[in-house]
Amino acid sequence: MKNFVIILLDGVGVGELPDAANYGDVGSNTLANIAKALNGLSLPNLQKLGLGNITDIVGIPKIEYPLASYGKMNEKSQGKDSVSGHWEISGLELDFDFPYYPNGFPNEIIEKFLKLTGFNGILGNIAASGTEIIMKLGDEHVKTGFPIVYTSADSVFQIAAHEQVIPLKRLYEICEISREKIFINDNNIGRIIARPFVGTTGNYNRTTNRKDYAISPPDETILDLLKKNSFETIAIGKINDLFNHRGITQPVKTKSNKEGIDKIINSLKDNSNSFIFANLVDFDVYFGHRNDVKGFADALKMFDDKLPEILSVIDDSDVLVITADHGNDPTTPSTDHSREFIPLLYYQKGKSGINLGIRNTFADIGKTAADYFAIENNLKGTTFLQ
Repeated sequence: MKNFVIILLDGVGVGELPDAANYGDVGSNTLANIAKALNGLSLPNLQKLGLGNITDIVGIPKIEYPLASYGKMNEKSQGKDSVSGHWEISGLELDFDFPYYPNGFPNEIIEKFLKLTGFNGILGNIAASGTEIIMKLGDEHVKTGFPIVYTSADSVFQIAAHEQVIPLKRLYEICEISREKIFINDNNIGRIIARPFVGTTGNYNRTTNRKDYAISPPDETILDLLKKNSFETIAIGKINDLFNHRGITQPVKTKSNKEGIDKIINSLKDNSNSFIFANLVDFDVYFGHRNDVKGFADALKMFDDKLPEILSVIDDSDVLVITADHGNDPTTPSTDHSREFIPLLYYQKGKSGINLGIRNTFADIGKTAADYFAIENNLKGTTFLQ
């Protein structure tokens, strides 16, 4: 069927990068630390591909003949955000960093936000965990109608709102205003994120109606090049948002890892000569950011259980890459992303795996995809196709 498939396990890092100290992430190793905390993981299908050959993981030993080639990848771009991670995978290396607001947003930004959106006030304006801030400020938000504004260690402006207080259409509208009229030029933040929630006092829960508003990539990505060369580019999960809808012929929305896996399988069955790029976000959003070690492990087990079904619809002309975009170690005090190597599992049916080593950049994945489809390109990275 000649499909090139990337399954991105959001937040599933495999060990601190050499510059992790610059980000406060010394000691982070999402997979290994989860396994250690639980006295071992059992992921037999990922183990067969070679997951245990990438890093030491309790319960997942190395194997002599893995079914996939394996390695880990260093991030050249600065930061540890989903945007920079995904863009680098697509063949870009950023020579700039996004602005960050660890102490909240300055008065001039908040005043502009209030003027352009028509609100009389906001709540929050701090760096915070999304689940914690709605529990803390949810009642006041319901009472006043003021949006909850917050950030994190990433370059994000997040707006939380109860769906019955600020309806989704209105929440998306104020996010679009923020993207297009406030966070521009020197304040060109990585993402504006709509964070809707529901519930009542003491029981507020975020919904699956989240929406990301990223800036556009500064140069052509593998998605742009493939679309320009008349290949189908299928974006499953939040891929479409992270690339600002560019270079994508088939955007596919999902609300869970399970739905994402089903969409991957259907896309493999229904398409040929296509590029399928899928993000499975539950690891990150529900477990990494909430420091839920057991929940993270359960999500990994669910993916591992479904992996044979994915492999069953791959033929010997297809390529499968399983990777991540950053870490999100739930065993550390931080609830933010962690600056980590990402795993690389490169599967071709019927071909034995080899050690691909430590790759110098995430961009090797995009470069390999360009080589696979034999298109001319100036993407960063080094192909590992052969």
